Amino acid sequence: MATVVIAGGGISGVAAALAVARNGHRATVLERNPEFGELGAGIQLGPNAFRALDHLGVADRVRSGAVFIDEINLMDGMTGDRITSLPLGAEFSERYRYPYAVVHRVDLHAALLDACGQSPLIDLRTDCAVAGYTVDGATVSVRLPSGEVVTGDALIGADGIRSAVRRQLVGDGEPRVSGHTIYRSVVPIEQVAHELRWNSVTLWAGPKMHVVHYPIAGGRFFNLAATVDDGATQIVTGKPAARDLVMDTFAALAPETRRFLDQGQDWRTWVLCDRDPVPRWTDRQVVLIGDAAHPMLQYAAQGACMALEDVVCLDGLLSQGETDFVELFAAFAAARTGRTAWIQGVSRAIGEEVYHPSASAADERTRWLSSLSAAQVHELVDPLYLGPVTADIA
Repeated sequence: MATVVIAGGGISGVAAALAVARNGHRATVLERNPEFGELGAGIQLGPNAFRALDHLGVADRVRSGAVFIDEINLMDGMTGDRITSLPLGAEFSERYRYPYAVVHRVDLHAALLDACGQSPLIDLRTDCAVAGYTVDGATVSVRLPSGEVVTGDALIGADGIRSAVRRQLVGDGEPRVSGHTIYRSVVPIEQVAHELRWNSVTLWAGPKMHVVHYPIAGGRFFNLAATVDDGATQIVTGKPAARDLVMDTFAALAPETRRFLDQGQDWRTWVLCDRDPVPRWTDRQVVLIGDAAHPMLQYAAQGACMALEDVVCLDGLLSQGETDFVELFAAFAAARTGRTAWIQGVSRAIGEEVYHPSASAADERTRWLSSLSAAQVHELVDPLYLGPVTADIA
């Protein structure tokens, strides 16, 4: 039985702990905050995420708090016209074998965390920020700011976009500031106008801006996210934003779009960041996963999905009985770097070419997407939902 230390107690960290314990090993999860929890609001889970959650045994718990929306809509935020849509009914579920749903990030994290709490092989520790690590032969020593050292046979860096493990392993500095600012609001559904409670993920695209909305938390809340390409250069995380600022920023959008924005309250703002793909995720028996390995913009709605795929890949390799973590982590990185790098690139491209174009580029986007049949739309998203988790696991 090996001991695997996991830096970070977010979605990827607690999911990784489940995979370690499922294969008979001990997992020590080091969370830097005083308690385990998850920041953020709504999150979209594609069929590939539900396939991973099913594999980990928590899909039913996540489903219980999910909203199974009817369709994904792409609208012209300047005219109010529909550009294209992706129905999410029986044909979709049959094609991908799993559904598409939206959840609150807190609910997804809670399902994984509760499953960890039921395993005697998982030790969940708070107030344990990771400062660095040392590899000494077959042992990894993880240093905490307090001076404490936690040792194990391997270390998984699941500590997010500003990962301390990545800082030592890759050394690529601060995240890339995208220049995009996002304003988020979560509104109790009873405070939203009845005719605006659409059971869909709907995106209104405009020049250098877009608005997304959908229900979350079993339909109890309405999630709003409005993004503008404003050239922001400084990182902002959860700063309160005045309602008038939000409405003025998106004043150019059509009245239909602004009606949804008008439902928002208690707005908060972030400046979006990601990183360029890197080929190196491992340092002997140390490996990166999730946002520590491949942080991406949210435009393909695949950030959490890729983290969960990472965990399923690790689980599959561990299930083969391999405990040489140097070889195991090298095999993991070889299986995952190509797919995640591609999706990082797709996420950037969707923002620029689908959500934010203006003038003739927007017209061309609309002509192309509106001409596609349902079958052609499915073919566009097949690589997201049917792509290989690893070279060996279906």
